[in-house]
Amino acid sequence: MTDIRGIFAEVAPTYERANRVLTLGLDRRWRRAAARTAAARGGRLWLDVCSGTGDMAEELAGRIPAGGRVIALDFSGPMMAGLKSKPRFARRGAAVRAEASFLPFPAGTFDLVTVSFAVRNLNRGRESLRRTFAELRRVLKPSGRLVLVETSRPPVLPVRWLYFFLARALIPRIGEKISGSKAGYAYLGATIPRFYGAPELAVILDQAGFARVRFRRLCLGAAAVHVASG
Repeated sequence: MTDIRGIFAEVAPTYERANRVLTLGLDRRWRRAAARTAAARGGRLWLDVCSGTGDMAEELAGRIPAGGRVIALDFSGPMMAGLKSKPRFARRGAAVRAEASFLPFPAGTFDLVTVSFAVRNLNRGRESLRRTFAELRRVLKPSGRLVLVETSRPPVLPVRWLYFFLARALIPRIGEKISGSKAGYAYLGATIPRFYGAPELAVILDQAGFARVRFRRLCLGAAAVHVASG
């Protein structure tokens, strides 16, 4: 079994720099697009699950209405150390260390839940992912929304082949060069071709009890933003 905790502890110091290089900066643009969508409905208490070093939490903290609070949740202490460098989050956020599948909050707590580029790491099979999505839904208010941004399967076959080839061939090599972690980026590169396409992920969200699930593809389908109502 892959040691996920060990992998993220190992890659944490260079995680953001590796993301920028490997995506040519697109990860930041995609997070901003998802954060704009997430913030559109307002609310005063937002939860960023699998927050990691806090890129998405920082984007949300810059958009939450005055008096609101962003909670950044992750299972990895080394990854969460990156939150210290996020100035907007420092003013409007709080960090909680916990597992996404067992959230330490009462039902109906949050107006918004987000996950950015971490759903792949929650994927231990379709049924397991459905249960995790159901847990995210549990902590949402009835009027709340879930917003996901994640890599996806491009619908055009030649684009998909090229994308997956690059993921398998380049991510491990470049990631190892930046971070020194061979195992970490071998794992992260392998999660991309194995993950669901946008329509299939929407079905799993629906099966978890979410309503009005919709998605928008980004960059020829290399990523997608999903929005679902609690």
